[in-house]
Amino acid sequence: MATLTFPISRIEGHAGVEIEVQDGQVVSAHFKAMELRGFGFFVQGTPAEQMPVIVPRICGVCSTAHHVAAVKTLEHIYHVQPPPMAKRIRSLLLLGQMIQNQATSVFIFTMPDRLGVSSIFQADSEEAQFKLAQRSLQVRKIGTDLISLAGGQFIHPVKAKVGGVTSGIAAAEAEAMRKRIQNMLPVACELFEYYWDASLQMKERIGSWGDDAPAYYIASTESNCPDCDSNRIRIMAPDGSTAAEFDASEFRDYLDYQDTDYSYAGQTSYKGEVMRANSLARMNMSDSLGTSCADRYFRQLVAEFGKPAHPIMLFDLCRGIEMVYSMEKAIEILSTPLDNDDVAVPYTPCDGEGYGLVEAPRGPLIHHYLVEKDKIVWAEFIIPTVHNMLAIERALMVAAKRYVTPGEVNLELENAVGRVVRAFDPCISCATH
Repeated sequence: MATLTFPISRIEGHAGVEIEVQDGQVVSAHFKAMELRGFGFFVQGTPAEQMPVIVPRICGVCSTAHHVAAVKTLEHIYHVQPPPMAKRIRSLLLLGQMIQNQATSVFIFTMPDRLGVSSIFQADSEEAQFKLAQRSLQVRKIGTDLISLAGGQFIHPVKAKVGGVTSGIAAAEAEAMRKRIQNMLPVACELFEYYWDASLQMKERIGSWGDDAPAYYIASTESNCPDCDSNRIRIMAPDGSTAAEFDASEFRDYLDYQDTDYSYAGQTSYKGEVMRANSLARMNMSDSLGTSCADRYFRQLVAEFGKPAHPIMLFDLCRGIEMVYSMEKAIEILSTPLDNDDVAVPYTPCDGEGYGLVEAPRGPLIHHYLVEKDKIVWAEFIIPTVHNMLAIERALMVAAKRYVTPGEVNLELENAVGRVVRAFDPCISCATH
């Protein structure tokens, strides 16, 4: 038996793909997370109220989602409800992460696949390189600056706290950010439309956009309210019907979790069936987004590909739609007062067990803590990427069978493997706990 090994670049963390071939037939395709992080062990014995500043260190990209999820977990334990002003600022913080992450994935990670190069700095001409790279990084920076404004700092934000947030946002700062996003929105739209056209042109390189078989979908946003500060998880059946809806504390009643002997990241499924999280799940499970430009792209997506849509390369188009939505929604929130004193409520720490749910860019993120004597006895992190692991491996099998025949291994397989994995935008740094 021969084993084909592919290291994967332009993703978060370190991972590889192994495809086993016997007598010219593809036997298996494994997506392997190759590092053990162990934050569940690191935090044991930690004062519970320090968790919101410790767990963002799980990942420099996903730190915002972990920050808010930790706060919400402690609020569940302490029986705290933050005031509306604090929730708006937290939503703004999560929108900043969505802009930053989706711009990174679309323009930095996967745009090179559309151009047939390994980096956006290798575009056809120096002028194209400069124009594409400069504008892509400008859009991404809007997201990072919004995180800094709403979270106190970009990497490892600190502003969300149990009971609310540490402070509001001054009117002048909010207005300055609103204008910057408003000015950058047409640039983001132009880049995304270029990306959309380039995606359609490369479609046949992997045949029908890869794995287009039906799947279950999981998200924690509402159908008409894509707010990432979520409360309940929904699962959609392949035909578009609702299969389940449940609280974060009930996830083990609905989802099957298993470890593997070849990867440090686990896998989840719904009744043994393949699930998909992330941007395509949210678009499939939405009726509308509620902002003008994003809804226009959303309607175009549905008109061209149907609903629910299943080809995996649509994940990338959906990320672009969410980037535009997040910019429009941030403009809307920044247009409201964010500087009054009603940003937090008092609370009394207590022991107990709690869950915190956030819809991260890659899907539903759950934190689960047990607190005794004000310290963490046990912590569990249910990472969005684990919901996609089975789907990634199924898609890798589709790509492998296309390019591996009894007579040869087509060298395009290496490119196809990278495109397949990046379609799911996995975060391995987060997933290995």
